[in-house]
Amino acid sequence: MMTADEADRAAHRVMTRCDALAEISETPDQLTRVYLSAEHLRANAQVAQWMQDAGMLTWQDAVGNICGRYEAASDGAPAVLLGSHLDTVRDAGRYDGMLGVLTAIEVVDWLHRQDLRGDRAVEIVGFADEEGTRFNITLLGSRGLTGSWPQDWLAREDAQGVSVAQALVNAGLDPARIPMAERAAEEFSAYLELHIEQGPVLEQADLALGVVTAINGARRLTCSFSGEAGHAGTVPMIHRRDALAAAAQWITFVEQKTRESGSEQVATVGTLQCEPGAVNVIPGAVTLTLDIRSPNDEQRETLLNTLLAEAGRIAAERGLSFSHDIFYSIAATPCDTRLRDVLAEAVSEVQGRALLLPSGAGHDAIAIAERWPSAMLFVRCEKGISHHPAESVLVADVAQALRAYTEAVRKLI
Repeated sequence: MMTADEADRAAHRVMTRCDALAEISETPDQLTRVYLSAEHLRANAQVAQWMQDAGMLTWQDAVGNICGRYEAASDGAPAVLLGSHLDTVRDAGRYDGMLGVLTAIEVVDWLHRQDLRGDRAVEIVGFADEEGTRFNITLLGSRGLTGSWPQDWLAREDAQGVSVAQALVNAGLDPARIPMAERAAEEFSAYLELHIEQGPVLEQADLALGVVTAINGARRLTCSFSGEAGHAGTVPMIHRRDALAAAAQWITFVEQKTRESGSEQVATVGTLQCEPGAVNVIPGAVTLTLDIRSPNDEQRETLLNTLLAEAGRIAAERGLSFSHDIFYSIAATPCDTRLRDVLAEAVSEVQGRALLLPSGAGHDAIAIAERWPSAMLFVRCEKGISHHPAESVLVADVAQALRAYTEAVRKLI
């Protein structure tokens, strides 16, 4: 296993490199790096150099992912794939995505320094676009590897009217060669992704590392309560059909019922519009959104049906109508049991026990798991803050992560 001293030195290199990548931004005072921008290509070039320093052969694929390979004892063997993403949201933190790529490079660097080559090669990919910030297309980079790019993605435009196809050309890539990014199923035997938790569970458990059980599936809905507007001073309370009061009653129920359903399910009412929206008018209509997530699709659907049934009951009781529309849906992604156990064993060796937890956020592993066995390792982040400049991790936690990550990869190859 990587020694504590080796891990500490590697962790400091990772943190320094995270700082260096954070300087590659389209804005000087914020970290923003979007797909196929000049900054994205600069980050790819820098990461490729670090991969080469660790003993890897590198290339940029047809959709803009930066890739590296550390060969097995026999050339051409299947590989264990490691990776995460190099793109960011706007005004981002410096560890979401980047930490996973840079720790993977340190894993390979350690293998190279030990002159260890296994029955499996190791490949690393810095995915080009997980966040979807520029074109509102998520998992664009990882779906390049799986060959699941919809053809209409090429016509999607950014805020400046530049299409994906034109952005590829501007970056020196050929839209017609996108299928060349696809990798055959037999090329990889497993995928591991290290990522900051983006939540507070590990911090509350006083643990540096956790092993992901599944990436939550989600549904997003637009919901409406329709009643009757009226004068705020002249309509008696018993005669009102107040849409906002109904919505408020339901929102409270959503919170209460979801809490009762267990710690792994979450539901959020994120937006609310009230009509006509005047201080002296009873609200006649309310539109709100519901985001509901769970690592178990069946349990999520049971909870959702309960919530919707209660909304209908509240509306009927108050003389209103209720309607809903599901505008987004994604199934849960269970992590591969064998790979999860390998990670859990390695984590237990490093920190004494392995906490299993779901991921509430999406990751490139969602796409990769459609073709290859996949698992994820979480690293504690301060207060669970992510997608924000205040994102923070401890050097000591990164060192522990490197020891566990390296041991898991060593066993798999």
